[in-house]
Amino acid sequence: MEQTVMKRFVCVIAAHDTDGKTHPMCVVWEDGAQYEIEKVEECRRMASTRAGGVGLRYAVRIRGKRKYLYEDEGRWFVEAKC
Repeated sequence: MEQTVMKRFVCVIAAHDTDGKTHPMCVVWEDGAQYEIEKVEECRRMASTRAGGVGLRYAVRIRGKRKYLYEDEGRWFVEAKC
């Protein structure tokens, strides 16, 4: 049975350097739980093929695991299973 995937919008604490690049530092869930981004491994323009939308996809390390975080027109989301 295939699970449906949707966008789950999250708050992101980020730094911006003098070149205009964004560096996400922390993801904050709806319940206030915060997850530090240990490392940004990659950032590139890419579509979320599972949840829809096009923007920047950040491959990040959170708690030692690789996760994908998307920034689409100023809003941040992750792919969540329903």
